[in-house]
Formats: sequence, C-alpha cells, structure tokens
Amino acid sequence: MTAARQAFTRESADARRADLIEATAAVLAAHGLAGTSVRAICAQAGVSPGLLRHYFEGIDDLVAATYQATSDRMDAIFAGAVEGAGADPRARLSAYLTASFRAPVTDPELLGAWTAFWALARSDARMAAIHATSYAGYRARLGELLVACGARDPDRLAIMLTAMVDGLWLELSLDAASFGADAAAQMVERALAALLP
Repeated sequence: MTAARQAFTRESADARRADLIEATAAVLAAHGLAGTSVRAICAQAGVSPGLLRHYFEGIDDLVAATYQATSDRMDAIFAGAVEGAGADPRARLSAYLTASFRAPVTDPELLGAWTAFWALARSDARMAAIHATSYAGYRARLGELLVACGARDPDRLAIMLTAMVDGLWLELSLDAASFGADAAAQMVERALAALLP
C-alpha cells in the first residue's frame, strides 16, 4: 500500500470514528441513556451496525470515547478563550470561567449528553475515570490562572469557582432566559473581585 493510500485510509478511519462519536453525542442528547442503542447511533450516523463494531468494541466503548472527545472539545474551547484574552492574568482567568456561558458550551444538546455522561460516571469505572481526569484537569488549569492572579489557597478556590460556574452553566443550559450569559459573567466577576487580592 502506498503512503498516500495509507494516509487516506487512516484519515477515513479517523473520520468514521469521529462521525460515530458525533452521532452518539446527538443520540444521547436527544434520547438519553434509555434511548441510546447501536441501532439508534448507526441510524443517526447513516452507517450499518457492523461498521460500529469495526471501530469500537461495543456501545460502552463508543460512549466512553464520546465522553472523552466531548471533554477534549471543551478543553480546547476553554484554552482558546484564555489565549484570546491576551496576556493580562485577570482577563485570562475571567475568559476561562465565562467561556462556559457562551455557545457552544451552552448548547442544549450538549447538556443532554453531559447528563448522560454524569449518570454513567456514577456506575461505570471507565466513565468515572474520564470524569475525574476531566474535572481535575479543568481545576488544575483554573488553579494556575488563579496563582497568576495572586490567589491564596488556589486549590480550594478552584473547587468553589468550578462549582459556581457549573451551577450557572446548568441553569443557562436549561433556561437561557432565566438570567442570561451576561448576568452569569457578572456574578463570576463579583465573586472574583471578592476572592482575589
């Protein structure tokens, strides 16, 4: 097989895996765990069930890959928000926290997928490990941004701010008209003003 053919095959395989992951997220969002099946995912992706088994060991493997891919996508969004904020430590911290209040993070479909992931994290060791790693990474990066702003006890502050942002994100995702993204960002700013030196 030529190098060009190998690259095309690898690209095709990666694209098919990505399509199946995207379809799984869409099915989880629309139908929850109870409505997520090999048949539903393959119908969403427009492929045969045999293709799913070619790329993943089974539905559990695919759902775990979907959780990991979704977590990675969120990490990239938050990192992009920080980089777009420039060099000022306080602006970077604010951008990291308030990125949760804008699309695509507030997409209602994303909420549906996250709630399914969280439910599985309570009963599935692999999902729990993805959850633990994802949240630890988010808090660690938040802690670094807090240290750059001179925060005392950044680890505990990161836990508190993560919980605050998660709660505001959840409410915005459930009902965007309840208080709005700007109000959520202002609440975070007030908390930071009170907590940072």
